[in-house]
Amino acid sequence: MRETQQSPSRMAHPPSKALPDPATTVPLPAVSTGAPATRPSFLLSMSTLWWREIRSFYRQRSRVIGVLATPLVFWLLLGSGFGTSLRTSAGSENYLQFFYPGTVVLVVLFTAIFSNMSIIEDRREGFLLSVLVAPVSRWALVLGKVTGATTIGVLQGLLFLPLAPLLGISVSPERIPAILGVLLVLSLGLTGLGFFFAWWLNSVQGFHSVMNIVLMPMWMLSGAVFPADGAAGWVKGVMSFNPLTYGISAYRHYLAPAGVQVPGPSIETCWAVTLVFGALTLAAAYYQTGRSSPEGLT
Repeated sequence: MRETQQSPSRMAHPPSKALPDPATTVPLPAVSTGAPATRPSFLLSMSTLWWREIRSFYRQRSRVIGVLATPLVFWLLLGSGFGTSLRTSAGSENYLQFFYPGTVVLVVLFTAIFSNMSIIEDRREGFLLSVLVAPVSRWALVLGKVTGATTIGVLQGLLFLPLAPLLGISVSPERIPAILGVLLVLSLGLTGLGFFFAWWLNSVQGFHSVMNIVLMPMWMLSGAVFPADGAAGWVKGVMSFNPLTYGISAYRHYLAPAGVQVPGPSIETCWAVTLVFGALTLAAAYYQTGRSSPEGLT
């Protein structure tokens, strides 16, 4: 009986367990403290929006056909209708040849109009609101949307380049990068201008009305439809302040045969004005995203 009894001190204090070895201890997962998620990279945000623009545009075949077919019909009907009745200072150039650069720019212009309609559609569907509340830079939003439409415009403008030899216009291979650069900057400027108005307006009908008042007169008074030589004085003044005049003139410089002097501003002036036009419209588009939209998104 005496051997089986335990002392009260031993019963009150059970034997202690060995402490775990720190080297073999498995760390517990960190508990979330509600910190904000990591901000996505600028290039990732921009490229995602860029690819979304391209994919959504080419999935709608009616838009692709409308953008390509409308300028082609304009070019064939007006070019064949005027024929050789309109002579320019370039010599024996017929109207189909004269109207060709303006037709390519018209393709870019229509692309800018149709692509920027997606801004109004995204606002109605709620996609634009989700982008605005996400940790995405405003520059990524602007550049993603604008460069997407710019890429579409340049690719569709290049589709008209094989038509040049059929008109007797020989395009030398070394001038193709310069032609691509002119189309790129022109498309960037026109798309940035369309973005500016699309963000400001809240209906597709209103956007079309503004585009018909702004972009179409810009194109018609750019030397695309008629030369500035025989125009009225006030029309010449408007054409000299029109940035599209210099973009189309630059396109004519690169389509002209070697040694042929193209009337109008020099190629250096054309590049300078076109680059400034593209930079100003991008800045205006970015400025517009910082203002309150009609639906109070910002």
